[in-house]
Amino acid sequence: MVQRDGVRLAYEVFGPDHGPTVLLMPTWAIIPSRHWKAQIGYLARYFRVVSFDGRGSGGSDRPAGAAAYTDVEYAQDTVAVMDATGTDAAVLVSLSCGATWSVHVAAGHPDRVLGLFAISPSCGFPVSQPDRERYAWDAWHDVRDGWARYNRYFWLEDDYDAFLSFFFGQMFSEPHSTRQIEDCIGWGREVAPETLVDATAGRLGCDGAVCLPIEPLCAEVRCPVTVVAGTDDRVRSYVIGERLAESTGGSLVLLEGSGHGPHTRDPVRVNHLVRGFVDRVCPRVGRTTWTRAARRPERALYLSSPIGLGHARRDVAIAAELRRLRPDLRIDWLAQHPVTRVLEGRGERIHPASAWLANESGHVEHESGEHDLNAFQAIRRMDEILVNNFLVFADVVAEEHYDLVVGDEAWEVDHFLHENPELKRFDFAWMTDFVGWLPMPEGGAAEAALTADYNAEMLEQRARFPRLRDRSIFVGSPDDIVDGDFGPGLPPIRTWTEQNFDFAGYVTGFDPAALRGTEEVRRDLGVRADEKLCLVTVGGSGVGGSLLRRVLDAVPVVRQLVPELTFLFVTGPRIDPASLPEVPGVRVTGYLPDLYRHLAACDLAVVQGGLTTCMELTALRKPFVHVPLRRHFEQNFHVRRRLDRYGAGRCVPYEDAAEPDALAQIIAEEVTREVAYRPVETDGAARAAALLAELL
Repeated sequence: MVQRDGVRLAYEVFGPDHGPTVLLMPTWAIIPSRHWKAQIGYLARYFRVVSFDGRGSGGSDRPAGAAAYTDVEYAQDTVAVMDATGTDAAVLVSLSCGATWSVHVAAGHPDRVLGLFAISPSCGFPVSQPDRERYAWDAWHDVRDGWARYNRYFWLEDDYDAFLSFFFGQMFSEPHSTRQIEDCIGWGREVAPETLVDATAGRLGCDGAVCLPIEPLCAEVRCPVTVVAGTDDRVRSYVIGERLAESTGGSLVLLEGSGHGPHTRDPVRVNHLVRGFVDRVCPRVGRTTWTRAARRPERALYLSSPIGLGHARRDVAIAAELRRLRPDLRIDWLAQHPVTRVLEGRGERIHPASAWLANESGHVEHESGEHDLNAFQAIRRMDEILVNNFLVFADVVAEEHYDLVVGDEAWEVDHFLHENPELKRFDFAWMTDFVGWLPMPEGGAAEAALTADYNAEMLEQRARFPRLRDRSIFVGSPDDIVDGDFGPGLPPIRTWTEQNFDFAGYVTGFDPAALRGTEEVRRDLGVRADEKLCLVTVGGSGVGGSLLRRVLDAVPVVRQLVPELTFLFVTGPRIDPASLPEVPGVRVTGYLPDLYRHLAACDLAVVQGGLTTCMELTALRKPFVHVPLRRHFEQNFHVRRRLDRYGAGRCVPYEDAAEPDALAQIIAEEVTREVAYRPVETDGAARAAALLAELL
């Protein structure tokens, strides 16, 4: 915090403590500095970054009266934050009305401003917008539609929430902007209507506030200026951006089809523009190396989803088969924990840039409750992580030469490549074991509409840019695909997938025939001949602590029913084994690099509903109980569909395992069950590798 004239201003500093500083300016008080979330991670890898909540928003104070919110006040706040953070000079990056405040700072303190980068500027140029001008901001209108909602009386006396929905619907004119609109409505609700009225009156020069004309100030700006404006901006016409660029002698970048918030809707393009601008304003001494194409070794970059360990195990198996086909191929991995645990154990090369990846498993754990994870919403709310991680990837492939990129459910790479197809300079193989976001029934119509919107966006991307994926590989068979469609008016999931994917069959990563039923494996793992072993494991995401404790509560009852049954609990790489209480007859261990050997040695397993462990147990023909995470669409629909096809496992809802006696009875019944599963493919890794090798 820094205090100026009795008003506290909340700020944050990111990145290195040296080099150029990028100051992310506040905007209209309706949203806090969190709207820069897609920029901070990327920019802070290269520059020192300062952001602050403008007065009236976020963690800053909310003074009363229009006079507290004039352009001059915001400009002076900016200088105060620069002083408090030890920032002698900075590049000011702004959105909307923040551009006006940047101009004030640049004109009044030219030695403190290295450059101005203005996105969708909302400055006081006399540019006509008839749809807005027929509704005066401070006069009551007996209508509820359109820009009539942009009215102080509507906010104070009528329906503030309706205004937020309308305004942010205008701000994000691009299709499929549900996440951005949802974010901004939530932030807008944190600001009282009275505060927004004061902030708007101060900016417009009403209620005794003084508003200085912008043109004379623009003439005093001496630093470089770049303006970015969307041609479909429905809040402030891009003509205002043209006027700002002309008035300051700056350059203009028009984004065709973009709205008022391109830094959130097209973050990859905007972030690259910001970085390029700062590099031009503050050039750095550096060195680059270029290798002639004929001299470049054959290289592949492999991305394996960190949400669970199943992707890593199958990807290592596929990579091994790929090397058999292409012995000289060098494979680098762009990966994060817990995938790196698997890769390190196999001696794989992890690209150093992996250190810059934001952790997806940590986000998933944060989103989860007691054996509860709305997987669809968790991925939606992972947007800033996905932007950051794509930009790490984009920098790697821009600076180095790769012949092939393999993305195993690397959602960010697939999505943002389709949004920025000009960045593709390699063959790209997309791999997944499910297709289609599906709503959970408890999500109602709202979640059904959101999943359909996400599916529609993916279908549109694929139809518009079929060349982006050089190969789409489904890890499984057509019969593993769920019935149903992508949403109202959208095609059936199975039909579309069969038309757009190659099928590799399932990839186990090991040979079940070499392990199934062997006493040698049990002896190696210390399992006695007269002992029955129940293995309890919850995968690599760290979400399974609740299930582990629920099974622990049932152990004493189970051992009364089946005295020879002992338990091995595997917590995985993200749950501390010491966090579980000691129970007689139970051993607890952490991450096991060769978990499949323990699965082969057990007589029964209790697991979550994750695909990999369930399919490994199916391949090993072991009885198992799987307890899908609540609200996890993939485990409840996609995985369940596949297990039903193989006739494998017993699905138990978490609620049915609430009482120790009930869960103990289920375990006792299943430990003696004879299984008759459909055989699991054993050549999936080789088939997937052959599909990849064709691209090299």
